[in-house]
Amino acid sequence: MNKYENLSKEQLLQKIKTLESKKYGLFWDDEKEPENVVIECQNNIPILNNIKTNTISTNILRPSNILIEGDNYHSLQVLNYTHNGKIDVIYIDPPYNTKNKDFIYNDTYVDAEDGYKHSKWLNFMEKRLRLAHNLLTEKGVMFISIDDNEMPRLNLLCKKIFGENNVETYIWDLRDFEESSFTKTASHTVRFEHEYIIACYKNNKKLSRFTEYRFKDREDFSNIDNDPRGEWMSGNISRNGIKSTSGSKYFTITTPTGIKYSRNWTLSKKEYKELIDDNRIYFSKNGDGVPRLKIFKSESSQSIQSSIFTGLKTSITGKNEIKELFDGNELFNFPKPTTLIKRLVELSSNQTSIILDFFAGSGTTGQAILNLNQEDGGNRQFILCTNNENNICSEITYPRIKKIINGYTNPKNEKVEGLTGNLHYYMTDLIPIDGYVNISDANREDLTLKASNMIAIKENTHIEVESNQSYQIFKDEATNKYTAIYSTEDLEFFDELIKKVEKFNTTLYIYSYGKIDKSSYNYLGTNFQIEDIPEPIINIYKEINKEGLI
Repeated sequence: MNKYENLSKEQLLQKIKTLESKKYGLFWDDEKEPENVVIECQNNIPILNNIKTNTISTNILRPSNILIEGDNYHSLQVLNYTHNGKIDVIYIDPPYNTKNKDFIYNDTYVDAEDGYKHSKWLNFMEKRLRLAHNLLTEKGVMFISIDDNEMPRLNLLCKKIFGENNVETYIWDLRDFEESSFTKTASHTVRFEHEYIIACYKNNKKLSRFTEYRFKDREDFSNIDNDPRGEWMSGNISRNGIKSTSGSKYFTITTPTGIKYSRNWTLSKKEYKELIDDNRIYFSKNGDGVPRLKIFKSESSQSIQSSIFTGLKTSITGKNEIKELFDGNELFNFPKPTTLIKRLVELSSNQTSIILDFFAGSGTTGQAILNLNQEDGGNRQFILCTNNENNICSEITYPRIKKIINGYTNPKNEKVEGLTGNLHYYMTDLIPIDGYVNISDANREDLTLKASNMIAIKENTHIEVESNQSYQIFKDEATNKYTAIYSTEDLEFFDELIKKVEKFNTTLYIYSYGKIDKSSYNYLGTNFQIEDIPEPIINIYKEINKEGLI
């Protein structure tokens, strides 16, 4: 039987559309072995269950961070409802598809000799990158760590999804990481000391400067005048080689002893006066010397990132960061260092951004965000998604974040204070349906009853106040914002729900077979914002799985 005979007209049209859209010469066999988790979603809708016993809450003024345990394809489908167009930065460290069997496809490690190893990897990545693209804000950017095994193909795949002009490739200098990360090579060949970071921009191809403490490791600093700001060295403010005697930066400076220096300077008269008033100008030779700028060892500068990521080396590498938290045990192969993630986030976001990592692994991104918030007073929020293969989520990712928030004892038996914060732990689950094309009323009712955690996440109201078969209530303690979900067609308990939340700023979700007339609820007052459910979830789910029908 011809494999196309049983396809519907919609499916055939979708295949034609897909074939016509292929560009950049990147072609692979996407029919040889489709991914089971994608096929599974044609008859199941992913949802989230809240694991309340794993909730961490130490400071309600801090952001509510999220950890999702489960297949990241399921997680990304859920996030397409809860965070569509809301994510500022995505960082992922996907499997590199090396000879070391680091990549599992359809529950089996992909062997190095598998003739379809690249096709399977591209199938796996394309589905997830398309879902991730939907999540980014218009100014959002996704960073992907990769090495030579799949970098050329990934680069083309990213250009296919994001557009050829929205993708850039950077080099990460591994000499700033750890010796064990270097690729071993035969004698008389090149030693690989780098990996790549592919940046995919939604629309706005722009990165910010980063804060750099350029002098923190230098030793030629002193404090001869006992400045309370600490050690400093002097820097030149003369514009050497410029002979012109005109312009706003040519003027005369008189030293404390009366000697005059007339020349071009690197600053204006106004800027010079401000520095004098701030005790930032130093005259050597007992006050006779040319004025110079005091540069403090502790001060930072704003720097432009090079296309080669270097200067990130610290005494604690990614591996040692894990050992620091888990009694000296490594537990995880080649975790990225927090310094790399912090740099990427600093370049691409602000202090209230949402950062997603859907290959979260050991949880480096979560620790990096907690550290960065502590350093600059930010309120960034992270979302981590990982499966629980080899108990990684339950035994490494979650305990790691818990230790960073609550504090821990390091291998030297020293107490390390926690950074405080909040984490809400969810697990993916599936609701069986009759097929994505014709979702029954029974499916709709079941989805509405079980989608409350997704709605709570969408509204950033994670704390469950009350739940029964008719309605659910959630709130955010920091803002006192409420989310109420009326999950049945029977209106017997509707007034009861309204009375419980009418004094609060509440988003009210009302069960409906389609779009509701929001104006019919104007009588509830200005405290209520009305939304319908479950049709918005179903529409997103249908769109995703229509695209997934290959």
